[in-house]
Amino acid sequence: MTDSGRESLVPFGIAEVTGLSMVPTLLHGDQLLVHYGGPLRPGDVAVLRHPLQQDLLIVKRLIERQDAGWWVLGDNPAAEGDSRVFGAVPVELVLGRVRARYRPVTPGRQRSAGVVLSWLFSAVRPVFSDRSASRASWRLRAR
Repeated sequence: MTDSGRESLVPFGIAEVTGLSMVPTLLHGDQLLVHYGGPLRPGDVAVLRHPLQQDLLIVKRLIERQDAGWWVLGDNPAAEGDSRVFGAVPVELVLGRVRARYRPVTPGRQRSAGVVLSWLFSAVRPVFSDRSASRASWRLRAR
């Protein structure tokens, strides 16, 4: 995940997804609108610093708030690199909530008005909270 590095100066920023841990919600190359310092709830998708490598930003779903921090999971159960590996993430490492994502226009694709309108309709989407995420985490952690 790459980021504009402005999380403490402005309330919104842009980040880019790298990797497959949030498939199908987010795809490699998606651009994210991140609300830094905004309110966080279980089920939200958030950008955070990796607890073991804090210069690395990651994007995960917030599952539940614990005494030690947030339990986070990727939406792709086959991908590693979430709280099942590194435990709860301290609250101060959670930078912001993802509000929307868009998929860049495919390079070399025709740029007619119809193609651009089709892209706008299909590529720009809000990223919603998943209220069932906290219930699913209990099954995942019980394995």
